Parts: sequence; structure tokens; C-alpha cells
Amino acid sequence: MKKVPVKGFVLHSKDSGNKHTHELHIISWDGRPVYHVHHFSGVTTYDDGHVHEYMSVTEPAPTGVPHVHRYHTVTSVNHGHTNTIHGVTGPAIEVTGGGHNHYFEGVTTVNGMRPHAHHYRGATGNEAF
Repeated sequence: MKKVPVKGFVLHSKDSGNKHTHELHIISWDGRPVYHVHHFSGVTTYDDGHVHEYMSVTEPAPTGVPHVHRYHTVTSVNHGHTNTIHGVTGPAIEVTGGGHNHYFEGVTTVNGMRPHAHHYRGATGNEAF
């Protein structure tokens, strides 16, 4: 049987009562990180005479299994307001040379002196650890 090096940490659970439990959080398996994130950025559609730029990092997700990422960011200030972008990416798409990315798309929150929203879509960058 091959021994696989695993790194992580154990936390005492906050359970009350007669049960004594712990939570195991694995951060690397066989020298590879278990969780990863993706950078994402772009420009919204042109609505009400302007666009907004956005840039952020997705929430972490497990490595090596089918998964999606949640994302959230606030756009640049244009025409005196910002918009919020949030959602869940599509599934992982393998990229040439290794790794993967995810597609994302949606509609911003409604804001502005003349209330309006913007559409956005794109693909995340490759995985980052």
C-alpha cells in the first residue's frame, strides 16, 4: 500500500452535549493543493451611456473533482454609481497545457440615477492556488 502525504489541520467541533467531535480540514494531498480559486475580470455591456469594469477572485472550490465556484464583486464607479456582480460559474473546462477555467454570466444589480442593470459574461483565468 502506497503512503500518501497529507497536510491539514483538525478543529474541535462546537457541538454540545455528550458527543466529542473534530473537523478535519485537508489542505494538500500527495503534495498538491486541495482547494483553488480563479481570477476573473471583464467589462459589462453598454447601458445608459456607460460600461463598468470588474475584477476579483472566485471563492475556493475543491481541486480534482467536478465543481463550480461562487463569485462576488463590485464594479468600477461610472456615472456616479457601482453595480454588484454575483453568481455561480459553470462547470470546469479543461484547458490546453493543463488546468481548467469556468464560464460565468449574469446581470448586475439595478443602480444609477436612471435605474438600470448591465449584462456581463466571460471566462475565469486558469486555476490559482
